[in-house]
Amino acid sequence: MRLLTILLLGIINTINSQKIEGVITSSKGDVIPFANVYSKNKKIGTTSDENGVFKLNITQKKITLVASAIGYLSETKNIIFTNTDNKQIDFVLTETDEILNQVTVTGTRTDKRKTNSPVIVNIISSETLADVEACNLSEGLKFQTGLRVETDCQTCSYTQLRMNGLAGGYSQILINGRPIFSPLTGLYGLEQIPTNMVERIEVVRGGGSALYGSSAIGGTVNVITKVPTRNNYSIGYTYQNIKGTSDHIINGNGTLVNTNKTLGATVFFNSRERGLFDANNDNFSELPSLTNLAFGGTIFYTPNNNEKLEVSFSKLYEYRYGGDMIETNPSLALQAEERTHNVYMSNIDYQKNFNNNKTSFIAYLASQFTDRDHYTGVRPDVGSPEDVNHLQNLPYGTSETTTLQGGIQLNHKIENFISGDNIITLGSEFIKDDVFDDIETYNYTVDQTTKNLGVFLQSDWEINSKWNLLAGVRYDNHTLNSLKIDKTQKQITNNVLSPRVSLLYKPFDKTQIRATWGTGFRAPQAFDTDLHIAFAGGGVSRIQLSDNLKRERSNSYTVSFNYDKPTEHYIYGFTIEGFYTQLNNAFVLENIGEDNFGELFEKRNGDKATVKGVTIESRFNYEGILQLETGFTLQESFNRTPVNYSTDLPTIKEFLRTPNTYGYATFSYEPNTKFNSAINLVYTGPMKVLHLASPENLLNDEYYKSPDFVELGFKSSYIFKLPKLKSNVEISGGVKNILDSYQTNFDTGKERDSNFIYGPANPRTFFIGLKFTNN
Repeated sequence: MRLLTILLLGIINTINSQKIEGVITSSKGDVIPFANVYSKNKKIGTTSDENGVFKLNITQKKITLVASAIGYLSETKNIIFTNTDNKQIDFVLTETDEILNQVTVTGTRTDKRKTNSPVIVNIISSETLADVEACNLSEGLKFQTGLRVETDCQTCSYTQLRMNGLAGGYSQILINGRPIFSPLTGLYGLEQIPTNMVERIEVVRGGGSALYGSSAIGGTVNVITKVPTRNNYSIGYTYQNIKGTSDHIINGNGTLVNTNKTLGATVFFNSRERGLFDANNDNFSELPSLTNLAFGGTIFYTPNNNEKLEVSFSKLYEYRYGGDMIETNPSLALQAEERTHNVYMSNIDYQKNFNNNKTSFIAYLASQFTDRDHYTGVRPDVGSPEDVNHLQNLPYGTSETTTLQGGIQLNHKIENFISGDNIITLGSEFIKDDVFDDIETYNYTVDQTTKNLGVFLQSDWEINSKWNLLAGVRYDNHTLNSLKIDKTQKQITNNVLSPRVSLLYKPFDKTQIRATWGTGFRAPQAFDTDLHIAFAGGGVSRIQLSDNLKRERSNSYTVSFNYDKPTEHYIYGFTIEGFYTQLNNAFVLENIGEDNFGELFEKRNGDKATVKGVTIESRFNYEGILQLETGFTLQESFNRTPVNYSTDLPTIKEFLRTPNTYGYATFSYEPNTKFNSAINLVYTGPMKVLHLASPENLLNDEYYKSPDFVELGFKSSYIFKLPKLKSNVEISGGVKNILDSYQTNFDTGKERDSNFIYGPANPRTFFIGLKFTNN
């Protein structure tokens, strides 16, 4: 009787059971044979066959299944049966090596696994940019160790990127590996490049990027735009509220790829409208109004497995206005800056592999053109003789910059080079940059042409499984032709040899020790972030070049220890890096008095300057559900000889606007493919800031020590799947700068010192978003 009961129960359970079938694949699309599939309580389980297919009979209405395989992070899915139908449940597992060994190109100018690169290359992914709700490049770059984005003008709100304690002019910003981010574009371009244009950002800190030429002393940031991979689309709208100021952002992306993936195209567009924001109720803005429109795309064609042609183009338009909050012509405002930018960027890349993929030839052309109309003015007392003169000689200006680059590169792999393989890279590139900026009223003209011919040679020798030696040298012939204030021509020619050596040692599995020495130079180029015209004391401050300005030279040293531990369920790791950079003939800005228009500063060669410190990074990933990344920098920056920043203040050695401590952290929680929440934090330590006197705000110039700031953000999103429409709808919302950690002592009125600004770029900001995508 008991045996009969057991048989009947077995028959009933079989009748009432549901069948689950599925396929287990990797994130690359490869099937995973003999993977484990089991319930979370481990009462039932099976393995996939040689084709990655598994089958399970389930009697419960609810069950949690786990799929795992050696070398992959496991994936968990909650399954609910609403009827007796069988279910198709597929698992996609992420390789631990895929997370640790991302392919990068910036460190060596060739494709290289991240953990095999002798130079540390850090990556800001498009997923990270989405988690922190970064609208543009400026908002995204601060989430990387050693990088700090600062706002440098209370009126126009331009930003610059600081790397390892060095100002923006020491950072080389590349678009798809090409230095077409011109000096003028560098003033506002960080805010003009939308994040939906970006696939990822690769960052190399320090002099290890010397093969990229001038201004790569602090490091190199390579913005890699989206490329076609599969058919998809997305369109989204985000509304931000900055303490009552509205900010509307619309963006979209689309990609088409043919069935054999030999031809594809991707396009993007982004539109933004933001109003003026006044933090201290003086009717002068702390954030300018913005109107942005960006669009562009990339096309690739691969006629065979050994050949590829890629063409990219983008157009950026921006109108910004800041200052006196009146709805009239800016020339009638008490103080205002108005900018209208039209920026065009393009590049063509061709690659041919031959000799059984041991040799590759690369040729490229890139260009950038910026057309800018601008106004920078302070109106005297209304009705006064000075006001009449002002209205008759309005300080409108025009700017044009053109950047052209062409280059070739040959890579050849020598097998069994003494021991191990050696990739030899030989290349040459020519860059020309024309800048014209003129404000006739202020007797201010920048008219310059820079030409740079560079030749580089590199050996990337993988001696054995533990040792890798990277050695390279670059020769640059750099010429600057510029028009001085007195309308005379000036020419400066430099011939510079910049070697670098990097050594990678892997003493244990998943452990890397790196050491790098590199030299670099910064050419005496007139137009960069230093040349921004600022308001102070009722006038404008301007900067000119010294008659005998010489190039800067640098010596940079870095040593790092990196460890990552992958398991079936999680990956954790950390990196410690020490850096030391010495600048010879360091550029300094010194106050040389004033004229009828305001303060005058001169860019001169100082003595030596030193930047040194240590960075600490940590990371943790649990089954792709929990992810944590942190980075902290402790550093010191100083000139050997004190610098005169104000004729009314003592000279000091300390770098201005350079905190000795800063860092970031990001944390995300994604329990399934529908729900995601993320928390982020940016810390900025105290720093010394120059505050110039003005009748309405400050009696005498001063060095002001700013407080520290903690910028905390939160975002949460949920995806609703619409299977009948083959689409998804994502709803998101959150808060930036939750604690409203923001400067509280801005200058007021038209005579304010517009450079007296520090801390986070924006106060507390609420946002909500809606996004449509295909499955």
